[in-house]
Amino acid sequence: MAAEFHIHDIVVIGSGLAGLRAALEAKRHGTVAVLAKLYPTRCHSTAAQGGIAAALGNEEPDSPEWHFYDTVKGSDFLGDQDAIEVMCEDAIRTVIELEHMGVPFSRTPEGKIAQRRFGGHTRDFGAAPVRRACYSADRTGHAIVFALYEQCQLAGVEFFSEFHVLDIVVRDGKAAGVIALELATGKLHAFQARAVVVASGGYGRLFKTTSNAITNTGDCLSILFQRGLPLEDMEFFQFHPTGIYGLGILITEGARGEGGVLRNRQGERFMERYAPTIKDLAPRDMVSRAILQEIREGRGIDGRDFVYLDLTHVPEGVIEERLPEIRQFCRVYLGIDPSDSPIPVVPTAHYGMGGIPTDIDGRVLSDERGNVVRGLYAAGECACVSVHGANRLGCNSLLDTVVFGRRAGIAIGRELKYLEPSTIQDEEVKKVESDIERVLSRKGKVRTAHLRRALQECMMQRCSVFRSESSLKEALKEIGDLREMYQEVGIQDKGRVFNTELTEVIELGHLITLAEIVAGSALQRTESRGAHYREDHPERDDRNFLKHTFAFSTDRGILFRFKDVTITRFQPEERRY
Repeated sequence: MAAEFHIHDIVVIGSGLAGLRAALEAKRHGTVAVLAKLYPTRCHSTAAQGGIAAALGNEEPDSPEWHFYDTVKGSDFLGDQDAIEVMCEDAIRTVIELEHMGVPFSRTPEGKIAQRRFGGHTRDFGAAPVRRACYSADRTGHAIVFALYEQCQLAGVEFFSEFHVLDIVVRDGKAAGVIALELATGKLHAFQARAVVVASGGYGRLFKTTSNAITNTGDCLSILFQRGLPLEDMEFFQFHPTGIYGLGILITEGARGEGGVLRNRQGERFMERYAPTIKDLAPRDMVSRAILQEIREGRGIDGRDFVYLDLTHVPEGVIEERLPEIRQFCRVYLGIDPSDSPIPVVPTAHYGMGGIPTDIDGRVLSDERGNVVRGLYAAGECACVSVHGANRLGCNSLLDTVVFGRRAGIAIGRELKYLEPSTIQDEEVKKVESDIERVLSRKGKVRTAHLRRALQECMMQRCSVFRSESSLKEALKEIGDLREMYQEVGIQDKGRVFNTELTEVIELGHLITLAEIVAGSALQRTESRGAHYREDHPERDDRNFLKHTFAFSTDRGILFRFKDVTITRFQPEERRY
């Protein structure tokens, strides 16, 4: 089947918030194609519930400076402060712009954008929690995605739905385009472009219990890694404290922002012991560890491995108005009403702080020294700028996507005239086609689902909230064994039309690659910082590890190098709440 070739000025991979905002901005400067793994508005950004952070000060005093400090402290001082300051200073403009684009934010009685409390967001440099999260009930991501999608359609952005990216062509230090599989026909498409934006989202499907959609497999990170580009800070993966027990479905931090509290089997509000100042609104890494510590010490509910999120004291009207989706989740999946019964919760794999290294304009870095790949940009969860460092604060993810998606689009506008048109060569398409045929011809007896489940259980048991040298070495050995078994994966569906078995095999290969990078990076960092907690090295070590991890693919395996953290204003200090 012959491939179809397309020519655009800019190709964007991903239709989430980062991709949509980059596409909208880039469309001012040329033709734009957005490749979406699903239908565009089914992107995982629609699952974001709680809000987007901005120091509007609509309900109590706030300032971008306090937001800046909180984000640096929340990152356990691993975030690059130049990038964090850019994001926090641009937050107010960003939210007002979204409002003007049609995002239906919830309102105060005076008609201002409503704001709620969120973990780690404080005023007066940590003195007390602050209302900084701008929200649309508990469907904030959904509201912003639909507004941006509508704006992209009005601007003439071209969308290619259900196109699975198989390769990102980078030649002679410049991006040339993207090769993708059209699921509806099984046909290959080559998108030639002067600039490529990677906004492909996260990789939470590395873990057994996760809030992530089944499509969040980190394909583009793995593709670029295999093309010789580095990945940054992959050891830092956030577990959200409150996933529905047994399912991993997220209960927004906004539930605690509206007054919900965590309780153990004794009915104790145990976060008072771990974070006495801001309690249940401590950063996510601290709350997740506290929950698992309670369970480890036998204070899980009825001795089991979950605790309660208690909203029964929150007025029913508040739940109905501000947390309607959470109420519906509890009714559908648990058969309870959170106004009457507490919610069983346990930490769930949620967000990757690491990813494709970029500068503050979204330009992809080719090494730890700051050299860039011409015409290649990245934004959103797949990217690492790094504004989240070792731990992301809630509501900063939506802000990150929109701020740096826009900045990538602006950078393209400045640089497009210097980026010559690129071509994708027939040999490059033929290689992708031969890779597909090789998978389709497999006759092994190993099933994709079995291998994927083994990988996810390995990562959950040995490389999640608590880690150690022994657990990480065991994980790497098991991942190596699974990589060998991957060569024996068989496929029953030999067709090309909507062959989800084919795409699942491809995704599994990428997950195995990313698992090895995550575990390997975690083994290098012999300290505890943010979401990376080493039980054999429980203290933070600024002397040796106040730096970013860069992982490179080599013929001899993964090579690790390091880059200093950018510190402009706030010196590292002990992280207390």
